[in-house]
Amino acid sequence: MNVCSIVHQPSRNMLLYAVADIHGRFDRIAAIKKNLTAYCPDVIVAAGDITNYVNSSSIISELGNLLIPVVVIRGNSDLKRTERQFFLKENMIFLNNCDMVIKDIHFAGLSGTIPFPFRSRIAFRETVILGKVIPLITSKTVLISHSPPWGQLDRVMGKYHAGCKSLEKVVRDSQPAMLICGHIHEDAGMTRTGNTIIINCAMGSSCEGAIIDIQNENITVEILKKQ
Repeated sequence: MNVCSIVHQPSRNMLLYAVADIHGRFDRIAAIKKNLTAYCPDVIVAAGDITNYVNSSSIISELGNLLIPVVVIRGNSDLKRTERQFFLKENMIFLNNCDMVIKDIHFAGLSGTIPFPFRSRIAFRETVILGKVIPLITSKTVLISHSPPWGQLDRVMGKYHAGCKSLEKVVRDSQPAMLICGHIHEDAGMTRTGNTIIINCAMGSSCEGAIIDIQNENITVEILKKQ
């Protein structure tokens, strides 16, 4: 179990199950369902790359048929047309560069990622999007982005950083309570920078996401390792 705690948060209670990089794979949907049964979370956060360019409707339907809220953003493999499919599912909440409060927890989403060699961007018009979202972020916010910030859980081949430099600045300046991300499959895990817990919950060869328990003044995080 990989666990850390952060204090000085407001009184609130929620169990989150965070995943990213499902990539249209039904074995990863099966893992999600298994962990739903085991942990009974209140909300799922799906931090992008839910689909794999094709076969989007069946994978989104699988998440849409779950009996709990699913907060989603788009990743680089989720085409623009998936947005309409998200809106058709009553339990899915698409945070398209906006925010929402769910059970007293404040979420903000940065939807989309454009991968470049050893670098990621939120979008081509990154400054415009960040200008909309940055004012929404407080020290109590759970921020969701597909890409990790530059230098944090973003190593490709174990040594090359491929995160988003603009997002690193957002986290450094705004200090949200938590950042949930994915994208870099081989660097899933948890770290902390300043007052922000950063969780890369990419589903891959060794990880099935993360369980995040928000209880009163404490946040605990368990990275789910494949058995």
